Amino acid sequence: MLLRPVLFLHRWLGIVVGLLMTIWCLSGFVMMYVDYPRLLPAEQLQGLAPLQLPDAARLDHVDLPPALSLSRASIEMMADRPVLRIAPAMGADRSIEQMRITANRFDLATGAALEHVPYPELRKVAATFGQYSAIHGGVGALKETSIDQWNVQAHGMNAPLFRADYADRAGTQVYIAAASGEVVQQTTRAERFWGWLGAVPHWLYPTLLRQNGPLWVQVVIWTSLTGCFLTLTGLWAGVARLRRKREGGIGSPFRGIWWWHHIFGLWFGVLTLTWVASGLFSMNPWGFLGSMAGYTESRQLAGRMDWASVREAFAARPRLPEDTVRLDAAPLRGRIYLTATTRSGRIVRFDDAGRPAPLDRAALTKALAYVGPLSRLDLLTEEDGYYYKHKYEVKLPVWRAILANPQATRLYIDPDSGTLIRAIDREGRRFRWLMNGLHSLDLPGLRTRPLWDLVVLPLLAMVTLVCATGTWMGIGKLRRDARRWRRRRRRAAEDRLKARSKATPRPASP
Repeated sequence: MLLRPVLFLHRWLGIVVGLLMTIWCLSGFVMMYVDYPRLLPAEQLQGLAPLQLPDAARLDHVDLPPALSLSRASIEMMADRPVLRIAPAMGADRSIEQMRITANRFDLATGAALEHVPYPELRKVAATFGQYSAIHGGVGALKETSIDQWNVQAHGMNAPLFRADYADRAGTQVYIAAASGEVVQQTTRAERFWGWLGAVPHWLYPTLLRQNGPLWVQVVIWTSLTGCFLTLTGLWAGVARLRRKREGGIGSPFRGIWWWHHIFGLWFGVLTLTWVASGLFSMNPWGFLGSMAGYTESRQLAGRMDWASVREAFAARPRLPEDTVRLDAAPLRGRIYLTATTRSGRIVRFDDAGRPAPLDRAALTKALAYVGPLSRLDLLTEEDGYYYKHKYEVKLPVWRAILANPQATRLYIDPDSGTLIRAIDREGRRFRWLMNGLHSLDLPGLRTRPLWDLVVLPLLAMVTLVCATGTWMGIGKLRRDARRWRRRRRRAAEDRLKARSKATPRPASP
């Protein structure tokens, strides 16, 4: 008795949700090789001009309270002038409103705060980025842009944005924040094309929906939940429809496309369920995978950093490596160090007097004592189960510290700068296996390519077949029902016409 309503729900949900799941599968093929367009930190560095440190006296013109607590401070070039970029540290004594009104960008040529970069300067930023990023073509157009498909993530924090279109064959576009003069996004024509076929349908990412964050989250959660329900009812119905054959075996009573959907649904239905469920887990709908690892540990490892100590360290003017593009404050347990990053990504560390100060094990161990009891500290030269590359490179070697706390938190620390790269606690480890492990089949022994491709491609093809055949069958049933309904209406109309003609009296013969 229960099978009929289950089949009814499965059939009609399969038309809409099955079609969406088919689209998820097809876009998954693209996502295996092309991700959503984004500007990586290394690409942002690549587009900066070589750093020209200003005179130490210029730092005295920066109007910041000496005791102001900072979470970030760096010097880089904005086109042809050095700028200081800071981020005030959050704290109980500072409200969000107070942090917002604190200037966080300064022109080191004058010491004045940068509130808005003028249009000619933005063109220089675009030209400089194109020059050092090897974009073969000048800046063809630069205009202010509203939120669109490719800046939807960057727009909220960086508006107003200007988009620079380059006259190159790749159709490169970059987005520049008018308030800071920073390049915050870059796309090419090929990335935009594959983005429409991959990330946008796979993440349900059209601008109209994604610009409303809470609505987008709810849509993804509920469509994923409905997809899980559709898959579960399909598995149940598939098992219930198995029949014993004359030969004694058990098989499907169907033929044609129905047989394909029935048999392959049984074989690959569990994999379909894990993929849809892990997509649901990526949204952390019930909070059980929520992790705050890294926030507290990063502050404890770095210690307090104020503007007075940062200014003194910058004023030491260390001897920078050739082609340095950024100088960052990198505190370790409250003592200020500086790191110079070159265009190639090489990092050189200095103390607050400008002397080279490579990070060693003893100094890191001492600093980690303020974070918590230490279980072990290793210098990794190879990836492990929680620090690895998939689509993007990771830095190696890296320090891995495992804390002796109930969470067994893992901290991955840059060996050149001493900054925290990644933190993984118990919830983070669960997320890694329930989301990345199940959704991307990112499993030990399977991560190496092309082995991963050889396994994932046929599995994804089979799941696509299950979803597509179910959708086709549902649409076919809908069409048959629609034809049946039209025939009934036509017969009913004909019957009414016949009844009316019989009821109409014929005129008497003369």
